[in-house]
Amino acid sequence: MGSRQPVTSLERDDFSSNHHPALTFCLSMIFFRKPVPTFRDHALVALRWCAFALLLPALLLAAPPSAPAAESVTYLFPAPPSLPAFGPIRLAQGKGYFAQSGLDVNFAVGRGGVDVAKQVGAGNAPLGDIVADGPIMVRQNGVPIKIVAVFGGHGFMQLVVREDSGIQKPADLKGKTISVMSFQDTTFYALLGLLASVGLTQDDLNIQSAGPSGVWEFVATGKSSGMAGVPDWIPPVQAARVKVKIIPTDEFFPHIAQGIGVSDQVLKEKPELVHRFVKAALRGMKDIMDDPDKAADEFVSFVPEWKGKEGAVKATFRYYATLVYPGQPRLGEVNVQRLSSLQDFYLAKGIISRKSPIEGLYSNDFID
Repeated sequence: MGSRQPVTSLERDDFSSNHHPALTFCLSMIFFRKPVPTFRDHALVALRWCAFALLLPALLLAAPPSAPAAESVTYLFPAPPSLPAFGPIRLAQGKGYFAQSGLDVNFAVGRGGVDVAKQVGAGNAPLGDIVADGPIMVRQNGVPIKIVAVFGGHGFMQLVVREDSGIQKPADLKGKTISVMSFQDTTFYALLGLLASVGLTQDDLNIQSAGPSGVWEFVATGKSSGMAGVPDWIPPVQAARVKVKIIPTDEFFPHIAQGIGVSDQVLKEKPELVHRFVKAALRGMKDIMDDPDKAADEFVSFVPEWKGKEGAVKATFRYYATLVYPGQPRLGEVNVQRLSSLQDFYLAKGIISRKSPIEGLYSNDFID
């Protein structure tokens, strides 16, 4: 037999760069700088690397793109966010509507609606929950804020009276005691408008400022014949076994519900954020309108403070769904005529010192 010829040593560098990169890598793994006495074993290892290297580009292309990080945004409430009045926002967060819109919403609490309007206008929060007359109150003082969506087509304030009070209509309020939360609250201003519509003034009755709990406690205990209230305050009176009559004030004085306030700067710099937030929040309102009881159960699951009080939340949501939320041609739309009439009334009563251009008070560009 002839003598075996020595195996020529191949090196990685012998493979020129014009090979396919994956193929070059595979071949270089087979042929080492040193002679390869165990060629078969090493080739098997190299082939495994080849398979991985050749499949890697396809795997990378098939992998779904990573989702962009949600944009963090703070929403400022005028009162504790556990109140059913803020149901649309809490449902939008709890049911993932904000997350689906790419928003990570955080909550903060201000000191009432006017304070929220001022804080949002000053840029301390991008969005806030205010009664839709807020811009009328603060824009005259240079606070650049607009209302961009309203939670309902009817007024926020309801005249709630005891059935044993003898009050059947607003004119019957003369000589009666009526409780309000405060003399700086929008429900008090709405009461003044209601009185004016039937030829009365606040001097024709006894109006008591009782605070956020006293306003309904006065009715429950008989200290007042009724209250200028909101839907949240009706179930506690009924829970005290007091029969009440609800007189919708909207037909006498066209006031406005609560809504979403945004500063001029945010509207200019982040219009898409505002649009996404508004659309998600209005989905929460629509859920309450479509099925108040189901929405109440969902609300309680997100706001555990109401565990065991589901009945009160259901009653409150039913009131919003029937008394406040209906009546908008487009969900969330600001009624410009109401806003203008309300500003005229506030000026006539000295609540504001001057009017603001109506187009500076609202925008309906973000509800569609």
